[in-house]
Amino acid sequence: MSELNFDLRGGRWWWGLRLAMLHVAITLLALGIAFSLPVLAQYILYQWWPLVASDANLMLASEISLAASLVLLLNMWRVASENRLKSRVADTAALVYARHRANWLTRWRERSLVKKLPTARDAFILTLTGYDTFADPKSLLYEPLRSAYEIRVLLLNPAARSMEKRVNSLPQEITQQSYAGEIEASIACLAGLRTLGKKVTLKFYEHEPFWKIVVLGDHLWLQYCHSGFEVKSEPEYVFALNPDNPRLGLFVPFYMYFLEQWNSTRHPHYDFDTGELVYSDKCGREVRRARFTGGGAHTPALLQPQFPPSGATSGVNHERHEPESSV
Repeated sequence: MSELNFDLRGGRWWWGLRLAMLHVAITLLALGIAFSLPVLAQYILYQWWPLVASDANLMLASEISLAASLVLLLNMWRVASENRLKSRVADTAALVYARHRANWLTRWRERSLVKKLPTARDAFILTLTGYDTFADPKSLLYEPLRSAYEIRVLLLNPAARSMEKRVNSLPQEITQQSYAGEIEASIACLAGLRTLGKKVTLKFYEHEPFWKIVVLGDHLWLQYCHSGFEVKSEPEYVFALNPDNPRLGLFVPFYMYFLEQWNSTRHPHYDFDTGELVYSDKCGREVRRARFTGGGAHTPALLQPQFPPSGATSGVNHERHEPESSV
C-alpha cells in the first residue's frame, strides 16, 4: 500500500492525477536517456575504457561496482514486484490500514487517518467493555462518536461465564471487578451521549468473544479477541466499503456478522432509565425484564426478573426463562 487513503471516492481523482504525472516523468526520463546515449557511448569507448584496460585495479573496481549495481537493481525490482502484489491483495480485501504493534507512531497515524474520515451518521460497536474503544477520553473513537447520530453498542455481560473465563486467562492485575468497572464507565459514557440527543442502543451478549468490530460509516475496524491477550495489544485491520463493487473485500462479511449478532433475540438491550435488561421475543415484543447489577464479584448480573403487566403485553408468553450463558 503506497498510500493509506480512507476516502476512496474523493481519492480516485488524485490517484489518477498522480498516475498521469508519473507517466509524464517516465517519458521525460526516457527521452533524456535516449539523447544522452550517443555522448555516453563515445565517452565509454574512447576515454573510460582505455583507462580501465591499462589499469588492473581500476578494472577490478569497475567489475565490483557493476556487480553491486546489478544486485541492487534486481533487489529493487523484486521488492517492487512484491509490493505491487501486496497492493493488489490489499485492494481485493479492501484493506486500507493495518497495525501490528501499538506505539506513538501508529497512534499518531491512526488519529490522522480518523480525522480524514467524513462525518459518520451511524456507529456500530461490538467489543468487550468498550472503555478503551470509546469511553476513555484518550480513545481513538471518543470524538467521532460525538458526531454520529445513531450508536449501537454490544458489550460482554460482566457476570457471564465467558467473562470469567477470559479474565482468568489474562494477567493477574486484570480482574472481573475491573472489567465490570470499565463497563460501568462505558454505560455512563453512552448515557451522556443520550443527553446530547444521540440515539443510543446498548445490548449485552454472553458468549465467548471472537471479534472486536467498530463500524463508522463506510469503514470497519477489526481485531481478534485472542485468549490470554488484551484486545488493545492485538493487530488491528481497517476495511473500507468498495463503492464500485460492494461484494469485493471483507467489509461486508464482518458488517453482516455484526448485524447478525445485533438482531439476535438472545441479547437483551439495556434500559438506561430503569437500569434493567429487557428481553424480547422473535417478533420484538418485550418478554421480561431483569435488573442489571454490573457484575460484582460472585454476583450474577441478572437478578429479580420482572415481567410486564399482563394487560400491557397481551399475547406475550410470560414463561420464565433462565438466562443463557453461551450462544
